Formats: sequence, structure tokens, C-alpha cells
Amino acid sequence: MRLISLASGSSGNCTYIGSENTHILVDAGISCRKIDNSLKEIGIKASELSGIFVTHEHIDHIQGIRVLCKKYGIPIYATWETIIKIYHLDKKKEIDHCLYQNILPDQSVPIGDLEVNPFSISHDAANPLAYRVNQGKKSVAVVTDLGCYNDKIVQTLQGLDALLLEANHDINMLELGPYPYSLKRRVLGDSGHLSNEMAGQLLSKIMHGNLKSVMLGHLSKENNMEELAYETVRLEVEMNCPDVKGTDINISVAKRDEVSNIIEV
Repeated sequence: MRLISLASGSSGNCTYIGSENTHILVDAGISCRKIDNSLKEIGIKASELSGIFVTHEHIDHIQGIRVLCKKYGIPIYATWETIIKIYHLDKKKEIDHCLYQNILPDQSVPIGDLEVNPFSISHDAANPLAYRVNQGKKSVAVVTDLGCYNDKIVQTLQGLDALLLEANHDINMLELGPYPYSLKRRVLGDSGHLSNEMAGQLLSKIMHGNLKSVMLGHLSKENNMEELAYETVRLEVEMNCPDVKGTDINISVAKRDEVSNIIEV
């Protein structure tokens, strides 16, 4: 099973997860053309996709979904509340209504040889989700756009082989940066985004010997830097997990507008 970020950041998010036989996307927040080209880079055709699993309806997660699904007839999996939002944003109703597949948090979705497990997160959207995907004993997860985490999320993320985890902002950069006060409060709130520190703290709670790779994603262009996110998360893990050295963890940072390194488990 492979986990690959095709784009990650406030301007657009799209993640590929797949096996030899089954290929899915988590979100389609970049253009259809860019998704087409990015998939070609990793040897996949968009027409081979079995589904798009949407986290929530914000434009940086669904920007390309209308054209992609109209062109290739790809099913859209999301909560009913998210489906309603996407439906209303599709002004010309170009997405065939039969493509909408309603899913529920904590109810697994079998798709090919993968099992997709959606779970609720805290974000200012209709009914947002994150996803854990299993293939046999292997499992990966995409966890972004959450302002906070709880014990249930920590439990859901135990035993992963690989993870794409939000590290959206550095708190000091955000507080001193150009955002208006209301937007700063939103980002910092429980329905906003995970800071670098919180990402490191969450990672510390799910660390185990077989967690092969962690990719940090959804970095803010204005309020974060790749090196800062990496070092902050690494130091948090070292402080909270005395038996783990941060340099021993395979931590990378997802690229904003290009295909990132391939994580294979």
C-alpha cells in the first residue's frame, strides 16, 4: 500500500492511497488537470480511481472534484452534510447524483482490497472526517484540519504504519503575522488547525516501533516553514517519548504544490 501527497497546504489538498488493485484519493482540492498529471507521475490513471473520500467541503479540499467526477464518473464518499454542501456548490449540477455515496463516522467502507475507516474530527465544517485506511495488517491515515484531538482520535490512530498529519502553523508566527484577529482566533480554536506543537504531541501519543513514516501536511504558507514544522514536531516527540530519538523517526514534509515522496508500507 502506498501513501502519496499530491498537494498539501492552504491552497489545495489531495492525497493518494492505493494498492496494486485499488486506488483512491482523500480530497480533490486541486484542479482536475493537476490531479491527472500528478497521478501520471506515480503511474496511475485518474480513470482507475475507485473513489474520492472527502474530508469536508472547504474549497481547498474539493476544488477539482466537479470536473474530475464529471470526466471520469468517480464516486464521492462523504458525510451527508458534506454532500449537501458539495451539491449546492455545483451550480450547474454537473456531478451525477448517483456518484454521491453517504458514509458515517466509525462505519468502515470496503472498497476493492482496502478498508476505509472514517472518523470525526473537530473543524469548522458541516460534518468533517479524517480517514484511516487498512489493507490486511497494514494501515495508513490522513489526519488534517482538526483544531484539537481527543482520546478517541488517539485510540483510532494506534498501530499505524504511516501517517499524513497536519502541522499547520507555528503559534508565534501566527500571532505576529498578517492575519486579522478573527482569523487568528479561528485557526487557534478547537475547530481550527493543529499547530506544530500539537502535531508533535499527538504523534507522541501514537508512536510505536512499526510506525515507519510520518509526513507533515497542510502547512500554512504565511504562518509556518518546513524546517520549523519538522524541528518542532521532532523535539516534541523527543521530549514526550524518552526512548525515541527524533532523528530516528522518518519525518518528511508534504510539498505544497507538487507530488511528495512515496511512502510504501
